[in-house]
Amino acid sequence: MGASEDFGLAGGWGAALAAAIGMVAMVFVGGLMTDIGPWYSNLKFPAWKPPNWAFGPIWTVILVMAGIGVYLAWRALPSGNARLWFAAALLLNGILNVFWNYLFFRLKRPDLAFFEVIALWLSILLIVVLAARVSATAALFFAPYLIWVAIAAMLNRSIVRLNGPF
Repeated sequence: MGASEDFGLAGGWGAALAAAIGMVAMVFVGGLMTDIGPWYSNLKFPAWKPPNWAFGPIWTVILVMAGIGVYLAWRALPSGNARLWFAAALLLNGILNVFWNYLFFRLKRPDLAFFEVIALWLSILLIVVLAARVSATAALFFAPYLIWVAIAAMLNRSIVRLNGPF
């Protein structure tokens, strides 16, 4: 593989850099949407909810692993439509990830966020399926993300049941 191929956006470090920038942007915008203020603090939570301090480290590990999965899948994907679909799935996932924060924290609508988190989970599943077509290893790196969002959906549903209607 030539130097321009290895470091260009089509693969190599360019793809890794693009994935990292996308994830940092998603985390930044999602963080702007997240407000753990009085409204959130006054919600009733199920006993099994992780402590607030755990969310940052958990998301960090998940996103690092997902970033590795993106890199591995991108390297294995053939150029053209396969990469376009994968990039579109990643963009959709990033938008849904941020939109959940907006619905839950900004609009204070866990009920709407619950339905949205299902779409978020499905977008992760789509990424797993697209990645698995070219790399089982890449697909496995998305497993923690898929599992965590399933847990988040159950937590979201519990919050709605314990605190609704909204």
